[in-house]
Amino acid sequence: MDIVDELLKAQRELKDGDVKTLVLRRHYDAEVEDVWDACTDAERLRRWFLPVSGDLRVGGTYQLEGNAGGEILRCEPPSLLKVSWLFGENPGFSEVEVRLSAQDGGTLFELRHSAEVPPEFWDQYGPGATGVGWDLALLGLGLYLSTGGRDGIDENTFHETSEGRRYITESSRAWGEAHKAAGGSPDLVAATVAKTTAFYAPE
Repeated sequence: MDIVDELLKAQRELKDGDVKTLVLRRHYDAEVEDVWDACTDAERLRRWFLPVSGDLRVGGTYQLEGNAGGEILRCEPPSLLKVSWLFGENPGFSEVEVRLSAQDGGTLFELRHSAEVPPEFWDQYGPGATGVGWDLALLGLGLYLSTGGRDGIDENTFHETSEGRRYITESSRAWGEAHKAAGGSPDLVAATVAKTTAFYAPE
């Protein structure tokens, strides 16, 4: 598997405004029920994403180890999961929605992350700050589904490998293209892509 080919399987879109919405769509060669279970079963989720704890039901709360937490807003198996996505001491509005549907013998996976982003942060990193992280997650899910349940990638060391750096660099560029398509100026996009790449794959 060429890992960058995995990157090319996804479509990226940015809806710009007071609330920024990142959209990722890609196809997996697995049945909807299997993808749903991989995304919602705590034991399977930790294999390709992060360990999760909490009251995992609608109205309950969850916490991803070392990452975001929030409330489970909607859960409609096997097609829709929506959660608040809160990170840090003073998080603003942030929600993640995942939709699954049958397509071409597999599953169309669509993720939408909508958030209020401080202007100074957006001007530094643009959509790649969140987008590269989601690209890494979708890569992990793809590898997990295609290898019979072996673990996905190790994000602690992935950026140290040559293929990891390629993947991160191309992901950052792809989100730069989505930013341009949404009206971002070329100079701003170039600066945010450089900052995002340096953050995820420091020299």
